[in-house]
Amino acid sequence: MADDTATESAQATDASEAAVQAPKKAVAAATRFVRQGGGSAKAVIEPIGAAGVRILMVAEDGGVIGDQVVKDVASAHAVVDAVEGLTAAEWDRELSAAATPAPGHWRKMAGWVANT
Repeated sequence: MADDTATESAQATDASEAAVQAPKKAVAAATRFVRQGGGSAKAVIEPIGAAGVRILMVAEDGGVIGDQVVKDVASAHAVVDAVEGLTAAEWDRELSAAATPAPGHWRKMAGWVANT
């Protein structure tokens, strides 16, 4: 019985994610990023509170970092699925080592902490 409930829950999640449309602007921006980054990139999906969900992308060619913000996790997954060459990933040692922020990027991302 518990297995049936888990299966039904997984099917409902799959159905709701399938119904989500990837935001066109985020798909276009991520597609450009992947193209400029050598044709492939890893995407880490990070909820950021009321602002939504951040899709942080690390290009395979040079580790350049880019990002897009969408309204929810399902939309973020839809963007990753819609962009050829973009693969969902988690922060691990290899990805962290490959990420190469542009000069000044850390200051922008740290906000007031970096500017004090």
